[in-house]
Amino acid sequence: MGTNLQFISKIYSILPDSGTISCVSPSNIALVKYWGKRPVQLPENPSISFTLNTCTTKTMLKYKKLNQESHDFNFQLLFEGKPKPNFRPKIQSFFERIVAYMPFLKQYEFTIETSNTFPHSSGIASSASGMSALAYCLVQLEKKINPEMSNEQVIQKTSFLSRLGSGSACRSIEGPLTVWGGHKDIEGSTNEYAIKFPYQIHEVFNKYQDTILLVDKGEKQVSSSVGHDLMHGHPFAIKRFEQANENIAKLKTILISGDIDAFIEVVESEALTLHAMMMTSLPYFILMKPNTLSIINKVWEYRKETGSKLCFTLDAGANVHLLYPDSEKELVKDFITRELVVYCQKGQYICDEIGLGAKLL
Repeated sequence: MGTNLQFISKIYSILPDSGTISCVSPSNIALVKYWGKRPVQLPENPSISFTLNTCTTKTMLKYKKLNQESHDFNFQLLFEGKPKPNFRPKIQSFFERIVAYMPFLKQYEFTIETSNTFPHSSGIASSASGMSALAYCLVQLEKKINPEMSNEQVIQKTSFLSRLGSGSACRSIEGPLTVWGGHKDIEGSTNEYAIKFPYQIHEVFNKYQDTILLVDKGEKQVSSSVGHDLMHGHPFAIKRFEQANENIAKLKTILISGDIDAFIEVVESEALTLHAMMMTSLPYFILMKPNTLSIINKVWEYRKETGSKLCFTLDAGANVHLLYPDSEKELVKDFITRELVVYCQKGQYICDEIGLGAKLL
């Protein structure tokens, strides 16, 4: 893997002895989906996402300087107050990928304490919020070592490192809209890290709502990493990557003009295409549940009857994200409690809206 020279830290002689850094980072929901990647963690197509506000990971990083540099990484991991051994390999692999950019990692012992405001591995992007929160804490430690780092450098490096932990995590650092992946129509876009959508967004998208209907809170039977890999040699892969590029161009115009009907068409088509890719890969798999389809049909009926601007999107899971303007908040809430809550596991759903990204606590 080639190293990106702009993100390599200088070697510092003075390192802080110990301390604690806490931050919170949100999940995000892609409007144009990224599905398929090449090494290391580079997207086959660009994506654009709403940054969320309520679905977050809170991470506290305690660091203590070792007397001498270690051969391996020293870290303890607590998830919601308890050791989580099955998370360790992912953190170990993350540290191995980023040590070239953070040479001080082996000079510390870390305790990572992390918790989510939403169920883990349920189709809400927990790896996005989790990895971006950890990367944010680590870059804040680097800023203590090198106070000359500008805010822009901090944000870019955090997004870049987050990507090496989980592709979609790079889109969680800023908000309300971020773009990851180079696209000719999006100024400054790159495969290396996500950028804030660089154009004025129409006011209709201000405070846009995302209510997440928890259809299935269990772990999904196929992880996103495995799903991405199945795009290699997929019969429709090339066409899909072309479609995503076209949809980014369309969505750029839509977000600037405020054409919600066109927004609905692109966003719902993208959600169904993502799942079509899963159903047509080899091996094939289905992450939607019968209740996912019931909700989609109810949304279509509701929109036809009322003229509402409510639409849905899906991540790699069974849960349904309902996207709608803030002006429809009360009406949609009534529709959910009246008609949709019956399709949610234990009647559970999360009310969220677009947010502004990661922050220090």
